[in-house]
Amino acid sequence: MPRLGMLTPSSNTVLEPVTAAMLHGHPHITAHFSRFKVTEIALDDRALRQFDTAPILAAAELLAHARCDVIAWNGTSASWLGLERDEELVRHIEQATGIRAVTCVLAYRTLVRRLGLRRIGLVSPYTSDVQAQIIGTWTAAGLPVGPDVHLGLRDNFSFATVTEEQIDDALGRVAQAGCDGAVILCTNMRGAARAARLEATLGIPILDSVAVTLWSALDVLGLDKRPFTRWGRWFTA
Repeated sequence: MPRLGMLTPSSNTVLEPVTAAMLHGHPHITAHFSRFKVTEIALDDRALRQFDTAPILAAAELLAHARCDVIAWNGTSASWLGLERDEELVRHIEQATGIRAVTCVLAYRTLVRRLGLRRIGLVSPYTSDVQAQIIGTWTAAGLPVGPDVHLGLRDNFSFATVTEEQIDDALGRVAQAGCDGAVILCTNMRGAARAARLEATLGIPILDSVAVTLWSALDVLGLDKRPFTRWGRWFTA
């Protein structure tokens, strides 16, 4: 029975129930969660220090006690810190635990390449300065961001209060502006179910961060991803 370990921001209330919903009907796969302190998303030193390696690694080592088969960082911080931060984190986790590791942002890079996306519509709950940093980081990493929408929020808990109607509106705006795929960049927004429903309507793949992290965990273990296409046709990539 594959066990998926998920590293979770402490104030996140979305990714655990959404991951459980995606795994419903697949009792042979289980998800297990370990938290570390994250309460706000900003570019000041205090907010950035939340993503220092030590507390994340401590949480990962607790997942190792459950003998997980993969450990996933279910967060998007490398989008403004730099993808090399996640590459380094993966190395640290694998060296400390002997367990394969993946991250949400590195999974986005893999998916964008596999899908051949050339103009990404970016939707996030973040503030304008964080959004600008993300666009610069993604562009430098070869992830071509086109139209974008951000909601101006800083408190991590508040991201879960964004309504499905707000998410629908934001996705519709980036699609109308012209993109060949859209990203909901945050693991504390209720976007996974909306993304799956809107793919057919908007005619583009819509990649939700919680779903992308699960995709990556399944992918690295070589598990069959086809049963999960109700959460996005791109699951077969």
